[in-house]
Amino acid sequence: MVRAGLTAERVVEAAADLADSTGFDKVTISALARGFGVKDASLYSHVRNLHDLRTRVALLAAGEFIDRISAAVAGRAGKDALVAFADAYRAFALERPGRYEATQMRVDPAVVAQSSAYHRTIETTGAMLRAYGLAEPDLTDAVRLLRSTFHGYCALEASGGFGAPRDVQRSWERSVEALHFLLEHWPSATDEGETDHG
Repeated sequence: MVRAGLTAERVVEAAADLADSTGFDKVTISALARGFGVKDASLYSHVRNLHDLRTRVALLAAGEFIDRISAAVAGRAGKDALVAFADAYRAFALERPGRYEATQMRVDPAVVAQSSAYHRTIETTGAMLRAYGLAEPDLTDAVRLLRSTFHGYCALEASGGFGAPRDVQRSWERSVEALHFLLEHWPSATDEGETDHG
């Protein structure tokens, strides 16, 4: 590649592709500059530093992630929406490992507040769960349950952590079915600090 035509968008896209091929933690200014065939200094016209570059990759990945999920759940509700959401999540995590890892990066709250991708993620997830009749604080608890389940499963699958002969796809389907059952039978929460002695 040559220096001509370099833009911030091209630099960030190339960094995201590099993350997918080598790992998000391997994304550096030097590695990216080598890919473009330029000196490190050439990239500083487009990104401030490594943290800025990785933050931009995280924002790009978050947008692509929610685009895939939103397209999958469109027009669906209840279990159908949950299955579509879960399958889109897993597909992105396994097919775009570096980008997915970037979505787990802790981003400055001020940057998050300005990101349409993060807002759409909250809206899409909340809409899916409100169809189960959940409201706060149960809504936040359910989001945390889904995120930790999906993330944990995908991380273990990607690392070859499932050694039992049971089909991994079937286990995934059963896990999502179990989550659907739980969401439909969400336990009632007592007020914080109170214990029901009845």
